[in-house]
Amino acid sequence: MSQTRLLPLLPLDDTVLLPGMVVPLDLSDARTRAVVDAARGGRPGFVPEPRAPGISSRSDQRRPELLLVPRVDGVRADVGVVAVVEQIGRLPNGEAAAVVRARSRAQLATDGPGIAGDGEAAIGDSAGDGGSGVEVGWVEATILESAVPAGFTGTLSAPLRSGHDDADGAVARLVELALEYRTLVTGLLRTRGVDQVADTVAALENPSTLADTAGYSSYLSAEQKLELLRTLDVTARLAKLIPWTREHAAEVDVAETIRRDVQEGVDRQQREFLLRRQLDAVRKELAELDGTSESADRDKEDYRARVEAAELPEKVRAAALKEVDKLERTSEQSPEGGWIRTWLDTVLEMPWNEHAEDTYDITAARAVLDADHAGLADVKDRIVEYLAVRRRRADAGLGVVGGRRSGAVLALAGPPGVGKTSLGESVARAMGRRFARVALGGVRDEAEIRGHRRTYVGAQPGRIVRAIRDAGSMNPVILLDEVDKVGSDYRGDPTAALLEVLDPAQNHTFRDHYLEVELDLSDVLFLATANVLEAIPAPLLDRMELILLDGYTEEEKVTIARDHLLPRQIERAGLTPADVTVDDDALRQLAGEYTREAGVRDLERATARVLRKVVAKVALGEAALPVTVGVGDLTGYLGRPRHTPESAERTALPGVATGLAVTGAGGDVLFVEASLADPETGASGLTLTGQLGDVMKESAQIALSYLRSRGVELELPVGDLRDRGIHLHVPAGAVPKDGPSAGVTMTTALASLLSGRPVRADVAMTGEVSLTGRVLPIGGVKQKLLAAHRAGITTVLLPARNGPDLDDVPAAVREALTVHLVADVREGLELALEPAFEAGRSRTALAA
Repeated sequence: MSQTRLLPLLPLDDTVLLPGMVVPLDLSDARTRAVVDAARGGRPGFVPEPRAPGISSRSDQRRPELLLVPRVDGVRADVGVVAVVEQIGRLPNGEAAAVVRARSRAQLATDGPGIAGDGEAAIGDSAGDGGSGVEVGWVEATILESAVPAGFTGTLSAPLRSGHDDADGAVARLVELALEYRTLVTGLLRTRGVDQVADTVAALENPSTLADTAGYSSYLSAEQKLELLRTLDVTARLAKLIPWTREHAAEVDVAETIRRDVQEGVDRQQREFLLRRQLDAVRKELAELDGTSESADRDKEDYRARVEAAELPEKVRAAALKEVDKLERTSEQSPEGGWIRTWLDTVLEMPWNEHAEDTYDITAARAVLDADHAGLADVKDRIVEYLAVRRRRADAGLGVVGGRRSGAVLALAGPPGVGKTSLGESVARAMGRRFARVALGGVRDEAEIRGHRRTYVGAQPGRIVRAIRDAGSMNPVILLDEVDKVGSDYRGDPTAALLEVLDPAQNHTFRDHYLEVELDLSDVLFLATANVLEAIPAPLLDRMELILLDGYTEEEKVTIARDHLLPRQIERAGLTPADVTVDDDALRQLAGEYTREAGVRDLERATARVLRKVVAKVALGEAALPVTVGVGDLTGYLGRPRHTPESAERTALPGVATGLAVTGAGGDVLFVEASLADPETGASGLTLTGQLGDVMKESAQIALSYLRSRGVELELPVGDLRDRGIHLHVPAGAVPKDGPSAGVTMTTALASLLSGRPVRADVAMTGEVSLTGRVLPIGGVKQKLLAAHRAGITTVLLPARNGPDLDDVPAAVREALTVHLVADVREGLELALEPAFEAGRSRTALAA
């Protein structure tokens, strides 16, 4: 049966007490003191009514009681707790306080005497307030009991009364929730390190008491505690508490993990600081014992400061600091200290964040290229295209895409002396970049490209890394000179190492064996030079954009000599432009008759020789400055010309034809001679001389087989070949020759021999021949036409399928030559051989 009591009311702002809680009340507050005094002294003038059933005054006879009601957000609750005053004394801080214990839940009456608000009105007078002048409110409160399932004993160890059947499982549910909540709470308490409190909670057997311990939980809000206070059913109370507690436990785990990580970091830093201080002290003592100075320690500290101050990429900085740590642990007597210092110096000297600003003035860049080099339109156009694309990407904000920048790899292939090497410096100047040259001729060690492993004595980075370091920029123009002269031996193949350097898809993460950190080469402009493309491995050639430099025309040579070579040689000879003047006609004769080359090196030597002769004559008093050198003066300075046209002389007799070939020095004129032996002087057959390769020998066999099969059609006496031997010779016998492009020339020479019709002196030819007489395409058309032009040839026979290649030939050369595109050998024979009546007349004249 419920009990009703008349108790003094004390509202608690934002504080909710649950039964079983023991808390102090501050008596310095007048209202609190008044309520406590009222509870202790009773109400003066109040005559208790006779006790009726359900009304108990036994507690009033033992200890003072008061009603503590929570007031949350300014609103007083309709439930509270009945508390007894356990003790009145002073707190450790000296203030007076009353210790109260909450015993049971209580429901405030909604009507009847004593309900006057939060104590503002009271029943009776103020005398009962202890003279404090504060009115105390007395209210009727009904004691509330917690609800548990029927048959529950009140303890978790033996929950079910004998003779009761937990058919609906309510008792089991209550026990399960109580045990789970007790486990959660004790775990939280042990995490906080309050094991004694955890043991006390673990010993609680009453589920209601266990649930009401949540009143001490700081992680529950006042609203949640008020909800627990209003919940009389113990099972429902535990069902609410468990998810709240579980959520808080998860937060505690996260916070504990963070705290532990932070603490470990702090402990590690403190431990490292202490150990370093101890290490410094030990080193200082060792230095004093060994008699060494502290300069080594200062040097190590200087390396750490330099690394931390340098703007290094993140991975490079981590690797450098790791090496500094290793250096600080290394003894001064260990040679490893020197290796580490050398490595750190190399890393710190690298221009990791230095990038030269490109010159995006396309017109000015083209002007620089034109001023430095005459001709070479293909290379200049490609550089202008590169700069135009770079400017477009920069305007669009596409400087770096996928970790790669917009570098390029160009291969300049051509004969010596055409300006491939000097072009690299001109390109760098036109782009506003720095220039570095890497000479690869004769390189046989792979470590020259990738660098040496640091385990080797005298290890150093590869030539690519050194070139970037010397250039002082991450985007220089690097000239890989003579890439076709790279060799290989037991130390590796440098061309294989170049595959990664020159591959735009890989070189943004190039890793040198010495540095062992990633180096971005994707913004570097690589210019590789070569004379013979066949000497470059196909995978390496595939990674480069090929630009062919086939040589200069005679007019271009005159321009180069006048604007570049002559001023340079005048300066070297100690003269001034006013002292010596060389006519253009003299330069033209130097280029055409005193030299015959694709480039201009021999032309520069000839010019230098002329100037030396001039200086010598002036010194001997044989001439006076200024001196003008004309065409007629060249013989006196250089002697007679050495390269005069000889095609007319060589082809005057039948059996000699003029061909065109490509050599390492550019295009050249090639003569093919054929003779027919007397049937009485030896055996029949074909004899080949002149150091011919297998392919060229096969071309001779094909030419002879074609003429034998078409002799009647071509009106040639091929029947005599059964008893007569044929000798085919290609002069310059000391020079190896090979290739299929001499097929037309050999066929024409044999046809001229058999027909007795000489080959026209102004005609040169090139092309591969098939057994059916088809003329097949060949390579090197531009170089061959330039060679024909230099040799004074006016008519050239080319395969019909090489017609598009004529677009690459300079316009001046095309205008000076008459080019016939032939698809069949018979067309070529009709164009190359002298007419039959003229041949007969010449034979009659020779016989006379």
